Amino acid sequence: MNAIENNYKFATTHEWVKDNGDGTVLVGISQRAQELLGDVVFVELPEEGDITTAGENFSLIESVKAASDVYAPVSGEVLAVNEALDDSPETVNESPFDEGWIAKIKLSDPADLDNLMSYERYLASLED
Repeated sequence: MNAIENNYKFATTHEWVKDNGDGTVLVGISQRAQELLGDVVFVELPEEGDITTAGENFSLIESVKAASDVYAPVSGEVLAVNEALDDSPETVNESPFDEGWIAKIKLSDPADLDNLMSYERYLASLED
């Protein structure tokens, strides 16, 4: 978990952000979120070029249990989406922090990262 501890930040709504160090981030959902959803059967991806606003929904994940909005943890422009999820949405369950990413976003305000939680703080929030 060391790579997650050092390289990922989390929103209270269970999304993660991995800072690529070049003004872009990858976004996905946390291990906890995919566990709560159960088996993912569909991911509605944003469109390349979409503008995200932190705190607003930008994707949707459907599982055998429910459908859940995915909220943008940062504001910016969607540069790429994980098209592999179209054919293999279960990747969100199998590899939420690696192959299960949803979108690559160019940050409009790098300070958005300061509003997110460290891994340790995120884990503590799950215990509340």
